[in-house]
Amino acid sequence: MSFALPDYLTRNNRFDDCPPGHRFGLYFDGWEADWRKPSNKTPAFITVAGALPSHSRAALKALCQRQSVLAASLGDLVFTHPARLTAPLATGLGNEHPLENGFAFLNPHGLPYLAGSGVKGVIRRAAEELASGDWGDTAGWDQHAIDVLFGLETEPGDTNAIRTRGALMFWDLFFQPARDKVPLLTVEIMTPHHSGYLQGNGSPHANEQPNPIPFLAVAAGCECTLHVQCNPALIPAEAAALRERWRALLAAAIELAGEWLGFGAKSAVGYGRLAQDPARRRKLEQEAAARAEAQAQQARQAESAALSPQARAIAKFVEQCSKKQASGRKDPLNPGSGLYAVALQLSRQALDEAQGWSAADRLQLAEALAQWLPAVVEKLDRKDDWKDARKKLHMAALRGESA
Repeated sequence: MSFALPDYLTRNNRFDDCPPGHRFGLYFDGWEADWRKPSNKTPAFITVAGALPSHSRAALKALCQRQSVLAASLGDLVFTHPARLTAPLATGLGNEHPLENGFAFLNPHGLPYLAGSGVKGVIRRAAEELASGDWGDTAGWDQHAIDVLFGLETEPGDTNAIRTRGALMFWDLFFQPARDKVPLLTVEIMTPHHSGYLQGNGSPHANEQPNPIPFLAVAAGCECTLHVQCNPALIPAEAAALRERWRALLAAAIELAGEWLGFGAKSAVGYGRLAQDPARRRKLEQEAAARAEAQAQQARQAESAALSPQARAIAKFVEQCSKKQASGRKDPLNPGSGLYAVALQLSRQALDEAQGWSAADRLQLAEALAQWLPAVVEKLDRKDDWKDARKKLHMAALRGESA
């Protein structure tokens, strides 16, 4: 086998560390010595399928991580669907290639992918089939929802109708092996029969030899994540309900497409089937919850930093009371410990003119005592000192306002 490259490039380099797309394209090592196409194409396909060096695995992982980070930053504007291939996926077979069957690689990375436009086409078809009622439950799909979310299509040659852009944008789909050292690509074989009858003038008969044709496919078991972004500004006012429903509609269409329609080529014979990955779904949900909690914590810290020392002390007291209430237990009525002691100490500080409490802060503390102490301290009605402190805070607040 030979490369169609200058000798000075190939003399000491077999390009064994190149990604599969480069081995299939620029650095294709499959020509016969006289530059004829190989009579046996399978070895060349096997070479390409086995070409996934460590730097290509790292690049593929980085591409997927980039999508995940971007999706997380957009929040609810992106629908994320983790999935796993339950059958091999073929894409780009119609691309020109010396071995007759091409394949879709994303350059310059040389990695297999399914273009977002292809993902959109399959899911739109699934939505149309659901809307038709042929599958029983429409899952909420109708033609109006399809036109709004996917865009209004026109018939070929129709120059009068207005085409519109849909509110949904489908990201490119990348595939990763489930584990290290597991192949990303595989070699599949199609075996057409009766080529003399189908492509020539012969007649079909049992003695005709089949013609095995190899082609590349993404291996079954590989993981992928569908990302679909929504632009609510492209949803008109009369379809405002879709701004809340689009995620549920999309989930139903993806489920039908993955189980029955298939993605990529040769889907009619079972290729390109996707199933949701529950484990990765739970992991994504946990990560999203952790990010939301971290963002909420940062927001609370920023809000607390902007408060005055007095307001910060009141907020801390309220937070302590809230946690105590959530625990389902109350503090004993003890002036020397627990939340009751904290409340009395705050009251003394607020009434001390040297502490610089404003009238608004004193009034806020009095309201916090009235709201939270009965909920977190046992037998509070047996003590009147907290009521006395609350009255004094109200009076001090009134004096401050009148001054």
